Amino acid sequence: MLRIDRYEPVVGKAAIDELKMLAGYLKGRAIQHINSTAMGGGVAEILSKITPLMQELGINAQWDIIKGTPDFFNVTKAIHNALHGKEVVITKEMWKVFNDVSRQNIREMNLYGEIMFIHDPQPIALIDRKSNAKNSKWIWRCHVDVSNPDEKAWQFLKQFIDRYDAAVFSSPHFAHRMKPRQVLISPSIDPFSDKNRELSQKEIDNVLNKYKIDPGKKPIVCQISRYDALKDPVGVIEAYKLVKRYVDCQLLLVGNRAADDPEADKIYAQVKEAAAGDPDINALMVEDIPAEINAFQRVSTVLVQKSIREGFALTVSEALWKAKPVVASAVGGIPLQIKHRYSGLLCHSVEGAAFAIKQLLNAPEYAETLGRNGREHIRQNFLLTRHLKEYMLLFLSLYDKDNVVTLA
Repeated sequence: MLRIDRYEPVVGKAAIDELKMLAGYLKGRAIQHINSTAMGGGVAEILSKITPLMQELGINAQWDIIKGTPDFFNVTKAIHNALHGKEVVITKEMWKVFNDVSRQNIREMNLYGEIMFIHDPQPIALIDRKSNAKNSKWIWRCHVDVSNPDEKAWQFLKQFIDRYDAAVFSSPHFAHRMKPRQVLISPSIDPFSDKNRELSQKEIDNVLNKYKIDPGKKPIVCQISRYDALKDPVGVIEAYKLVKRYVDCQLLLVGNRAADDPEADKIYAQVKEAAAGDPDINALMVEDIPAEINAFQRVSTVLVQKSIREGFALTVSEALWKAKPVVASAVGGIPLQIKHRYSGLLCHSVEGAAFAIKQLLNAPEYAETLGRNGREHIRQNFLLTRHLKEYMLLFLSLYDKDNVVTLA
């Protein structure tokens, strides 16, 4: 049985047959995904799932990683923050580091794709190689929230973006004036991955025992995200403290490190300081073990994603897929996943997050209804099969617009 056929009971036979048909039009075309890290964060997670499925469907799809120094990733983290609208000083020396490492990757990387799929700012300068492969098509995929970017950082990147054939964004709010055609394709989750599959009670208990977590002691409010200032873990602690005045609960913060994110330890130290003195706050720095994340989500009473800026936040889809009630900030791609008061609760502040969390803890039947609605919303809109279909339609549209109109 092909892995793609496993999805048929979830999304239906017609959806799987359509994927196989579309893949047939792409046979013979080499697709090369390039990003900055093989693990840590949603981009690597999606590529690790979608690339093998493309291969299984007969598409020549590969995934490669650029090289980078610690100084380079310090610069790209600053660019990441600037794109999210954070006030960041990027000096001439920092831009030089970015350009020097980019030139090294431009010289040394083996670029063989007929369709080059470049993810996020770190490898964006590879477009300089486009002139050497005149028949290739280049796509830039932006996974971050660029609704209100720092203008200098955006203009620096735009000189590269304007040379691509297409730019892909996760939300309509991220659109900008640019030369390439713009495409809206939201990220997705894999319902059969270790992070989302059903777990046995034994598997869950093993994780709880490992980290000394007792869900029977008090209701668990949980946020699972990289330790990043834009995920606002300190704000989650502040919201929890407001809730704690009225509802006795415990807070679980779970984060990991990514190879291209040098700020995690600094933010984690701030979290530990904010949590000091409260035995009911458990802030974990974990390895990126998907089954453990799955277990944390399944034992939580309320899941939170209190981001200040957000490209999409797959943690929201993951939580909703498990039929869990979610409180999340109304930023980036989150409102695409949560319809307020139907499939979750949206918030705009620490106080708003606290109010929503308290409401769900005090109304378990309402929380259960939101979770159930959320799971169905994810099934219909944010599973990997939809994502794969839209990528294939994009690839086909780069070569034969008439066929794509017919297929759509």
